Amino acid sequence: MSDSYIAIDWGSTHLRAWLYRRGQCVESLQLPYGVSRLAEQTARDVFDKHIAPWREQEAIPVVMAGMIGSDAGWQPVPYLACPVSLHELSARLFDVAENVWIVPGVKTERNVMRGEETQLLGAMQLSPAGCYVMPGTHSKWVQVAGGAVNGFETAMTGELHYILMNHSLIGKGLPEQQDDSAAFADGVSSGLESPALINKLFTARAARVLGDLPPESVSEWLSGLLIGAEVATLRDDIRQVTLVGGASLCRRYRTALSQSAIEVSEIAGDTAFQQGIRSILNARR
Repeated sequence: MSDSYIAIDWGSTHLRAWLYRRGQCVESLQLPYGVSRLAEQTARDVFDKHIAPWREQEAIPVVMAGMIGSDAGWQPVPYLACPVSLHELSARLFDVAENVWIVPGVKTERNVMRGEETQLLGAMQLSPAGCYVMPGTHSKWVQVAGGAVNGFETAMTGELHYILMNHSLIGKGLPEQQDDSAAFADGVSSGLESPALINKLFTARAARVLGDLPPESVSEWLSGLLIGAEVATLRDDIRQVTLVGGASLCRRYRTALSQSAIEVSEIAGDTAFQQGIRSILNARR
């Protein structure tokens, strides 16, 4: 295999791509053409317009991961069932065009992931751990043993925060939200204390109405509450985790995990993803 290739993280809302030449990233792009935002285009149309020009001189390998492999993407790609060694990914790539492949997702009996498996493969090599927490719209808590993914849980924490702030009474009539570490920490403590949210969510409104929470800090308090509840629900007997994701979200989760006496290490999501793609391609040599 050449050391020139294209890595694509193609999710629901965005497409991100990196062009590598001689092992170095020489160009990248980010487009608002996730599989839920294709409008009148197909995934192949987007690929031909924005990615294919990188391959005019040579049909270099392209590996794509994420929702591009869903029934809303380019082509539905079967999931690999847990427990599964992620080293199998390289042998189970799904061919959609010349030298263009999609990475399969991973499933349990009641859960699925697409895209995170590629990050996990890279993270397992760069930061070995028994549990990985992957913050995001749908956060993943992944159990790993002997190089295999044994199972995982999903928390819709990010999506809940968005819905509550934008489509519920909690966020109605609020001013522009501001960073407030104290409000966030207070929310975390409340969520950790009791993850049963059904009677706590309204506190985000009541505390603001009663003057106990600044109206510009509601988002921060709610974020802390949801993340704290997530950690309290899924921490079990875990004492050490590796966070995989963006710096801002990882910082929030580190706060909640540390309050739970869980030791935390961290790796950037993009770093893990790139390592995962490299590993997949190297295994095909």
